[in-house]
Amino acid sequence: MTSVPSVRPTLNLLGAGAAAYFVMGVLQPIYGPLFPFFQQRFGVSTASVGIIASAHFLGSAAAPPLAGVLLRRLSTRRVVVGSLILLALGAVLVGLAPLWALAVAGAVVAGLGMGGVSAALNAVFASVGTRAINFVNAVFAAASILAPLIAVGLAPLGLAWPFVLIASLSLLTLLAAKVWGLPELPPARPQDGGRGLARSLALFVPMLVCYVGLEVGFGAWGIKHLQGVGFGSAALAVSLYWGGFTLGRALTSAFGGRFRPDRLVLVSAVLSALVALAASVPALAPLAYPLVGLTLGPLFGSVLVWSAGVLPVRLLPFLLVSGSVGGILVPWLIGLAFARSGPQAVPVFLAALGAVLVALVVLTRRVLRVSPAA
Repeated sequence: MTSVPSVRPTLNLLGAGAAAYFVMGVLQPIYGPLFPFFQQRFGVSTASVGIIASAHFLGSAAAPPLAGVLLRRLSTRRVVVGSLILLALGAVLVGLAPLWALAVAGAVVAGLGMGGVSAALNAVFASVGTRAINFVNAVFAAASILAPLIAVGLAPLGLAWPFVLIASLSLLTLLAAKVWGLPELPPARPQDGGRGLARSLALFVPMLVCYVGLEVGFGAWGIKHLQGVGFGSAALAVSLYWGGFTLGRALTSAFGGRFRPDRLVLVSAVLSALVALAASVPALAPLAYPLVGLTLGPLFGSVLVWSAGVLPVRLLPFLLVSGSVGGILVPWLIGLAFARSGPQAVPVFLAALGAVLVALVVLTRRVLRVSPAA
């Protein structure tokens, strides 16, 4: 199979893309820190306030297949610009909504916009190569670290202000895209027939399910696990987990272009499984979280670059939907395991999931024998 044609963006194009990833990185994690402010403003219960975060993820999960259809007919720039406008409108609606139902609807709209931007730009930067996609995803991770600080800093002035800031950042990103432009998807290339395409999808879909399950599983259940084994600074360890994530992507952006994406994926998957297993030892658990963030960080972008060397690039938005499955399914399964076996079930479950990921990577390399795009 041939590799994806190189689409090397200028620094300006990369900068416009990074601005979009920064907006997404601020938006996605901002709902949780704002739960008390939503409760105060709308009078919703603790049991009900989480629906606004679920509404956001519902929108972001529904967007990639829609973006995939649009990318067959429209340019990347038009899809990204339209999605950024949706994101800004949704954020404004959340911040200014007089009713809880309207705020939830705004979260769906903002999620749709974010999902559209993510699907289009991840497909583009996957076709560019390992360094580019890990750079923009490192920007996303860095913004995610800032998001809680933005939330608690601005929300006391009014719930609208964090979302007005997000909408303003979206408009600035539109300006950057107008001035600098955005990279486009490469032209379609000959692909294997239906059987080869189905085989490749059958390999990459569960790989992304496992990866996102690992990412969300550690982030969602880390505090409960660490508190359960008696570690007093659980929140700090999970914060360092996300810091390790950011560092892993930044390092891959700087040096990952020297290695084939499938090799990066294999090394990252093996190390992640081993560190997850180490987290099952209570004395090692606090150190394991930052390390597992570091080892997981390169996986997402490198998997997309690898898949872009095998699948039509315009199919990547559809492939991203599988990640949402992992994000929904794995935290629920960990909760069931936690209820039955206690906090140690968290790292044991995630180590087993990491082992499955390693097996999938080994199988995929053996079956495809691809020379991926660098």
